[in-house]
Amino acid sequence: MIAFEQFGAGPWGTLQLADLGAEVIKIEDPSSHGDVGRYVPPFAEGEDSLFFETFNRNKKSISLDLRREEARDVLEDLVRNADVVYSNLRGDQPRRLGLTYEQLKHVNERVVCCSLSGFGMTGPRAAEGGYDYTMQGLAGWMSLTGDPAGPPTKSGLSLVDLSGGYVSAIAVLAGVWRARRDGVGCDCDVSLFETALHELCYVGTWAASRGYVPPRRRNSAHPSIVPFQNFATADGWIVVACPKQKFWESLCSTLGRAELAAEERFADFAARDRNRDELLPILDAAFAARGSADWLARLAEAGVPSSPVNDVASALEDPQAQARGSIAETDHPALGRVRQVASPLRLGDEAPHERAPFRGEHTESVLGEVCGYSGERIDELAAAGVFGNRKEST
Repeated sequence: MIAFEQFGAGPWGTLQLADLGAEVIKIEDPSSHGDVGRYVPPFAEGEDSLFFETFNRNKKSISLDLRREEARDVLEDLVRNADVVYSNLRGDQPRRLGLTYEQLKHVNERVVCCSLSGFGMTGPRAAEGGYDYTMQGLAGWMSLTGDPAGPPTKSGLSLVDLSGGYVSAIAVLAGVWRARRDGVGCDCDVSLFETALHELCYVGTWAASRGYVPPRRRNSAHPSIVPFQNFATADGWIVVACPKQKFWESLCSTLGRAELAAEERFADFAARDRNRDELLPILDAAFAARGSADWLARLAEAGVPSSPVNDVASALEDPQAQARGSIAETDHPALGRVRQVASPLRLGDEAPHERAPFRGEHTESVLGEVCGYSGERIDELAAAGVFGNRKEST
């Protein structure tokens, strides 16, 4: 896979494939000092950062300045031996840079050209850039998130970027499978905006079909299932979920309020939704009487879905995460020991983790191994400025 990518969404998409064993060759522009993710604070050392490590482990990097005429020949030699050309640029850029299937099929008829952009390669916004925060606002996410009395609020994580990366990885896998079946490649046109719209999921269906206006709920409550939300305890917060009637009945018994399950106003999903303003103060008062650990033990014994509201450090130390080996470790010359969350994709034997590449680290080795270039040919290209400074291409 040849990847023209930077920052978050695109590198996240190709990371999923790299973790599964794909060879991802990252093209970095020497004139702009490579992927901007290399310089994201707070944990950055020169051209390397923990942000960049998170998105680019198990990849290779080559420097290539596409403004140089000779660089196009290098690109086509790479494409000749590739399954995928991947980019996360503005929607108008793949065509301008010659990265579409129509522009590359003469080199490799089976190549899959995947573009992950803000708005896709067509439409009135194709030439606009797109970022996770702006997409969360544009696609309606912020209107759904936060306390009813507070302002519209973004998700705590860059979920549009991450989701867009996953969607693009699925598109690549489907495209490669089809190319191997039919012998013909294609374009994959994926956008962050449409990904964010798609993830409106059933709320989008309700709004499109019935004009539903989603309310914001206190304590991160589910829009229609009650109870399914955060509750304050005597010493913290827990999450309690009753997505089945049996959980509701068990919860009532655990709270010492078995009579609630028999009340008509709380009898089923629809009744509890209609009467949530009567029910939730009762539950709030009950949960406030004991500490979180006490409630979680009681709820677990009763089989009621529940969890603590962890901070990030506590989540990473959860016994389940430890038992499953969910933290990957690598050594980095500048950053030292790097611990990051491993891929959740488990296929066969676990693949080893390699640190993210230095900028241009694999230029010569990739061009020699993949394209068959001799040392003399690489020297000629370097002298023409195709790789930027020679020190960046080793």
